[in-house]
Amino acid sequence: MPRLFGTDGVRGVANSELTPKMALDLGEASARVLGAAHEGDGRRRALVGRDTRVSGDFLGSALMAGMAAGGFDVIDVGVIPTPGLAYLSTVLNVDFAGIVSASHNPMIYNGIKFFGKGGFKLSDAKEDEIEAILGDDWDHPTGENVGRISHDVETPRKMYIDHIVESATAETETPLKGLRIVVDCANGATSPVAPVVLRRAGADVVVINASPDGYNINDHAGSMHPEGLQAMTVASKADMGVACDGDADRCLAVDAQGNIVNGDQIMGILARALKQQGRLNGSTLVVTVMSNLGLKLALRDMGIKTVQTAVGDRYVLEEMMKHNYTLGGEQSGHIINRQFATTGDGTLTALTLAAEVNRSGKTLSELAKDFPQLPQELINVRTPRKQEAETSAVIQKAVKDAEKKLGDTGRVLLRPSGTEPVVRVMTEAATDEQAKDVCQRLAGIVADALK
Repeated sequence: MPRLFGTDGVRGVANSELTPKMALDLGEASARVLGAAHEGDGRRRALVGRDTRVSGDFLGSALMAGMAAGGFDVIDVGVIPTPGLAYLSTVLNVDFAGIVSASHNPMIYNGIKFFGKGGFKLSDAKEDEIEAILGDDWDHPTGENVGRISHDVETPRKMYIDHIVESATAETETPLKGLRIVVDCANGATSPVAPVVLRRAGADVVVINASPDGYNINDHAGSMHPEGLQAMTVASKADMGVACDGDADRCLAVDAQGNIVNGDQIMGILARALKQQGRLNGSTLVVTVMSNLGLKLALRDMGIKTVQTAVGDRYVLEEMMKHNYTLGGEQSGHIINRQFATTGDGTLTALTLAAEVNRSGKTLSELAKDFPQLPQELINVRTPRKQEAETSAVIQKAVKDAEKKLGDTGRVLLRPSGTEPVVRVMTEAATDEQAKDVCQRLAGIVADALK
């Protein structure tokens, strides 16, 4: 049986693959596993939040019911960015938290992931413990030992907004003064957050895609569909634009001309700034195997080392914690600043990037040019047999042939997605034409082998 938990929690089509029954079972199982470490004699407490998908209502209710049935008092904080829930779990000192979200995926999907005590994503081992007892019969608490559910949206949201603003306003209350910024909220969880944060930091903010209706999350909006952001940034004569995804754990940007500034470039800009300020521990940035070779070469010339991990911001965080590194993330825009967060935070990234534009006195375009990207091509091959990509002799031979063709001028990366039924085929090369040619050939072989 394939593992239930993927790279970032449990994902599936809402009410089909991810059902209320599964959410209920996950609530109970997580309460049993994560409540075992509860200290003291007080009531055990948990938080639950969600993004703006309509299915979040019934899945969140089922998840909370399972937690309460497992003996936890649950605080429902409503719609909140995923990193907001992680932060709240630390300051409210709960035993654990659960977020109902499918992040950047289309509305039809939803997901559930957990944060342990201290706001950190669970280890594979802890997720395996939850999965091992999922749906088992057990002796449920009764009487005064069952949990209750309460609801508080405004107070937790304000706490999170205050925290984000304070992270960038230590030296001045308005670090973004003079900047016009377009923010695309993806009709997702940061719709009531990011515009407030950027305005409080002094920016003139133009807001798009911040009217969630339960069905329009990520729909031609946000970091996965930046075309609207690019057009509005140019049309409004803004200095820059930023876009989060549905649960706001990632951020991409565009410069004043509408050119994309991806996660690699954002990480480069922030890493250099932190090094200049003496705050980049070990003069090291943690990246994943998806990061562009151009970023690593540029940082090397700046005296900044890179450490590489598997794809997934929790693996980035594990490496950061192991060696006390400050900054890390992914090309997709998941960027972790351990000074202020325990997970990727798109709103925080947008704020700190904009603050660096003002601090440096340079445009975002000028900053990004210091981190040129080698031509890169990515094709997602949709297949329910994605795991076989790593064992197929035909596919592995094709990968070796592609690597031989590219030589030292590029690289190939092929991996099953941890959140979607796709195999990601990525190539880097000296020219766009070569990157596309190799990637298309390899993607075709993968599609034929796993059809």
